[in-house]
Amino acid sequence: MQFSIEHQDGQARAGFLVTEHGTVETPAFIPIGTQGAVKAVEHRELEALGTRMLLANTYHLYLRPGLEVIRSAGGLHAFMSWQRAILTDSGGYQVFSLAKLRFVDDDGVLFHSHLDGSSHYFRPEAVIEYERALGSDIMMVLDECLDYPVSYEQAAVSVERTFRWAVRSREAFEKTVPLYGRQQYLFGIVQGSVYEDLRVKSAGSLVELDFDGYAIGGLSVGEPKEDMYRMTEITGTVLPETKPRYFMGGGTPEDLLELIDRGMDLFDCVLPTRNGRNGQAFTRFGTLMLRNATFKMDFSPIDHDCHCYVCQNFSRAYLRHLLNAKEILALQLISIHNLSYYLWLMQEARRAIQEKRYHEWKTEQLARLQASEAFEMKRTS
Repeated sequence: MQFSIEHQDGQARAGFLVTEHGTVETPAFIPIGTQGAVKAVEHRELEALGTRMLLANTYHLYLRPGLEVIRSAGGLHAFMSWQRAILTDSGGYQVFSLAKLRFVDDDGVLFHSHLDGSSHYFRPEAVIEYERALGSDIMMVLDECLDYPVSYEQAAVSVERTFRWAVRSREAFEKTVPLYGRQQYLFGIVQGSVYEDLRVKSAGSLVELDFDGYAIGGLSVGEPKEDMYRMTEITGTVLPETKPRYFMGGGTPEDLLELIDRGMDLFDCVLPTRNGRNGQAFTRFGTLMLRNATFKMDFSPIDHDCHCYVCQNFSRAYLRHLLNAKEILALQLISIHNLSYYLWLMQEARRAIQEKRYHEWKTEQLARLQASEAFEMKRTS
């Protein structure tokens, strides 16, 4: 994979990740389009915001519309009419999120569909086949993502299983070829819960397999923030500096700032769109719950310093009205603004790294966000 680090400030990195569907500047936030679409946001809006990569989910697309449909369309890019990069998760996260609907053994995962209860067995080799059919630029191996808390013994078994699945995934990847004439890349996923030695062991064994990039999984699942940051930093000391590093499922703006400072390059999270659909707006000065009565006569934009389409044209009062009137437009506009903020945060982090002032900039951003949170708690108490 063509990946280069152009600037570094401490552990924070600014680089370029090249795919056949365009170059992604890192650090980068990847909006989540689980089922081939980012909820409530059109493709043209994503492009206007500068989105370079989307995340889609193999498990969900396998069930609906089905791989035969996507293969017949010429792959996921053609099916969803998105000509920028796509990363596909493997279904490993559903091992965590659909815990009541699956059974894990050493050979793979038996899922009972959340749609109709039908049974589907995901083996590492089969997942590679599914992701070849999707044609994503970056494919993730099947892994076992555990809940928190788990015992050391459970985490150790999971690390061993995830490694064996990674070996099988790597072999299957090498034996197959892309279906649509475009290069695909495969990332390994580090597990180990909050146990330092297991994280080091997992990362070290995956590095020996020489994946195109590496992801940190099994964090941001309920563990204390301190543990999340510590495990990320420890893992980063083992992963090769020349490969991209992807933190899966994180997180809040504060999390992203801290994770960048620990050497992470790529991030995804549902917060900007899911919380946006529930009326929460992210700003440079903290979050706003736009349903609150305090915004009824507030005709200012969500964020005075934001230059996105939403802040240039709509007031907090209008957005509150749309939410309370249950107008779909509210979900779209707030989601667009939130994604604009997350992408802005990555761009500014990149600029700060390039100018060798990341720590100073991060400290300033965190102080703003924390001051806003303290003010909001005092105001609503």
